[in-house]
Amino acid sequence: MSTALIPVREEPIVVPGRVAASVEHYMRQARASNTWRAYRADWEHFSGWCATRELASIPSDPETVALYLAEHADLLKVATLQRRLCAINKVHKAAGCASPASMANARVRETWRGIRRVKGLAQQVKAPVLTADLRQMVAELPAGLQGARDRALLLLGFSGAFRRSELVALNIEDLEFREDGLVITLHRSKTDQEGAGRQIGIPYGSDPTTCPFRAARAWLKAAALEAGALFRGVDRHGRLGGTRLSDKSVALVVKRYATAIGKDASHFAGHSLRAGLVTAAAMAGASERSIMAQTGHRSTAMVRRYVRNASLFQDNAAAKTGL
Repeated sequence: MSTALIPVREEPIVVPGRVAASVEHYMRQARASNTWRAYRADWEHFSGWCATRELASIPSDPETVALYLAEHADLLKVATLQRRLCAINKVHKAAGCASPASMANARVRETWRGIRRVKGLAQQVKAPVLTADLRQMVAELPAGLQGARDRALLLLGFSGAFRRSELVALNIEDLEFREDGLVITLHRSKTDQEGAGRQIGIPYGSDPTTCPFRAARAWLKAAALEAGALFRGVDRHGRLGGTRLSDKSVALVVKRYATAIGKDASHFAGHSLRAGLVTAAAMAGASERSIMAQTGHRSTAMVRRYVRNASLFQDNAAAKTGL
């Protein structure tokens, strides 16, 4: 039986007669759009799988969920399966049904534990773009409008530790050029779904070629932009488009210049810029507090993971043995 993903419909998740339109509206607002789309795709996959086996998807039962997990254990990542469980759980709760995906159900709990034990929980982490890498990437930039845009994108993405969705959501109105640096107002982020907003300081760079302040100004001047989306498409003829870049475009830009400097592009993604700032700052001895102020992390757990990776060869016990 095919386990290919079922195409995601454009209409929202609806459980007829159970979830009022107003309830669903606020459910959608409670999560970032990317998270909602992922949950919707996850639910579509589960409900489609149930349909092919003539099993009820809503209300479903623990035996069905356990079977779904077991059939997909070798096909999907642990993180993906965990998100599928969340989607099943949320749709059932929204419909006023008992969740069959709850760990209170012994069949689901033991199946899930077995999958995690066999497959492990380690996530595949993309390589960070470190300062030396970034300098080499910038040296590979083409002339013209695309080069100006990509310079600003790479340098702002790194120095601001932006998530790719945050970077492409920036508008020119969010930038304030001051004498002491660039201040960027981030109106909404993954950890700020209610839109309280925060300001991020982007200092001048010591080298004009890698200065994010200068790069941002040069891009605005070259593109003659005064308002609206900061980062936009540039066609192969060097003409500016009116469409805002997608978050996937950030990953493509990073991969393009990773390849240009002889790196394996499969190890890099849009997150490599954010990870690079955290890692480089940790290697330079920046405090957790200052790193978190730049990244917007609420917990030290993720920051400390980068710090551990950055310090693997600093004060290394094996290095002191005289081998």
